[in-house]
Amino acid sequence: MPEPVLSIRGLTKVYPGGVRALDAVDLDIERGEIFALLGPNGAGKTTLIGAVCGLVKPSGGTIHAFGHDLARDWRAARARIGLVPQELSTDMFETVRRAVSYSRGLFGHPPDKARIEQVLRSLSLWDKRDSQIRELSGGMKRRVLIAKALAHEPDLLFLDEPTAGVDVELRKGMWEQVEALRERGTTIILTTHYIEEAELMADRVGIIRDGRILMVDDKAAMMQRMGTTEAVLTLAQPLAALPDAVADLPVALNEDGSQLTYRGGDGTGSGSAEVARLTKLLNAAGIDYDAIEMRDSSLEDIFVDLVSSGEVEEAS
Repeated sequence: MPEPVLSIRGLTKVYPGGVRALDAVDLDIERGEIFALLGPNGAGKTTLIGAVCGLVKPSGGTIHAFGHDLARDWRAARARIGLVPQELSTDMFETVRRAVSYSRGLFGHPPDKARIEQVLRSLSLWDKRDSQIRELSGGMKRRVLIAKALAHEPDLLFLDEPTAGVDVELRKGMWEQVEALRERGTTIILTTHYIEEAELMADRVGIIRDGRILMVDDKAAMMQRMGTTEAVLTLAQPLAALPDAVADLPVALNEDGSQLTYRGGDGTGSGSAEVARLTKLLNAAGIDYDAIEMRDSSLEDIFVDLVSSGEVEEAS
């Protein structure tokens, strides 16, 4: 198997006062993938990113990037890593072009006007190249952060809540840029509160809570294994109790007896088959229904269930 771009083992961070932000995290990131790290506020996402990018000193564990141990050979590794931080931290009185060019120089790369122009054009910032950053909208300022992260042509790019506070149109443009980066071979790790974006973009998903990785899996496999089907049947006549004919199925009757709700399946279509069986059993029992609404679990449903339960599954 190819060596992972990023390999983390036993990564721990304990802040003064005993707050354990990371608790023995193990994680491998493969070359060229988009990996979504999901978790509630305070889960440890930004601390993990900071540890890899040299902004947070770990309390224990190891980090290897591109085969380099970041504790001993950090300069060679971090020259190939880019970060789009969550906070808008940049010199607001600097012009867009100068800020992006300066960021490239910080990583030891020589000036390259053509590269800077390419990056700014790809993010629709070229027309704003001589504007001071303080004059830009919030969405445009976030694009400047992305441009700064891309200026030195990183092989591994961290996006920490890159679309926070950005309108729908700008969000769409940013994700098109992310897809273009992936096509060029850039490995991308992102955190986001917009879980539908992770569902759309990511190859694999990791879920973290209280500094511990609860699960890492291929997105499609996770949704197949943990996904369920939900069907709500609105009954023609209220029922006083759950019919014996459907007692072996995962169904429940609401308080006033007007709706029957099914929740089951395993994400492979078995839920739809069970709903079909449910309707046949109701018909045979002489129970009519006026409407049926069905939906399959989204990644957000799985995320909420897993974070709420706190169960740790074997990472793949």
